[in-house]
Amino acid sequence: MRVLGIDPGLTRCGWGVVDGRPGARPTAVGVGVVRSDHTLALELRLLELHTAITALLREHRPDVVAVERVFQQNNKGTATGTAQAAGVAALAGAQAGLAVHWHTPSEVKAAISGSGRADKEQVTLMVTRVLGLDTPPKPADAADALALAVCHVWRGPTQQRLRVAALATGAGAAPAPLSVATRSAVRPSRWQGIGSGR
Repeated sequence: MRVLGIDPGLTRCGWGVVDGRPGARPTAVGVGVVRSDHTLALELRLLELHTAITALLREHRPDVVAVERVFQQNNKGTATGTAQAAGVAALAGAQAGLAVHWHTPSEVKAAISGSGRADKEQVTLMVTRVLGLDTPPKPADAADALALAVCHVWRGPTQQRLRVAALATGAGAAPAPLSVATRSAVRPSRWQGIGSGR
């Protein structure tokens, strides 16, 4: 399985591509950081990011995209930019017809280092060891992206089997979708006609 890991960020968005399967040592295929100019308008920065991720998808042809789930940050401006970058990465993956999976920072840290509280230096050290790299990937965003990809290689298939089993037993069943008549009744009047063929 080939995984493109994305550590989202608006100024620096880390990416890492890993080949592997559960129970085997993964190998790094590529790693880097996409940067955007903070002086550009937001929409142009997001467009730059989308263009770069789309190019990575075409170049590396992953089977799946793993994105860090934005969990919590003290700086609301940074959190917003990170969430926007994560959305752009998910959009690019979906446009390429790929499954996009989300992993929390603590889940990634636990997978790569054995501790959900590992710091960035520990994550970088373990990524370097696990992938057999000669030098640690820099900056930390690149190492985090590789850690995401490794996390998905090791945990993704198991998580998917658990999801399928939960759905099969009804434990993870989604609520029934609204009928067309119900959706029409709930839709605010200003949105009437959008997507309804009128």
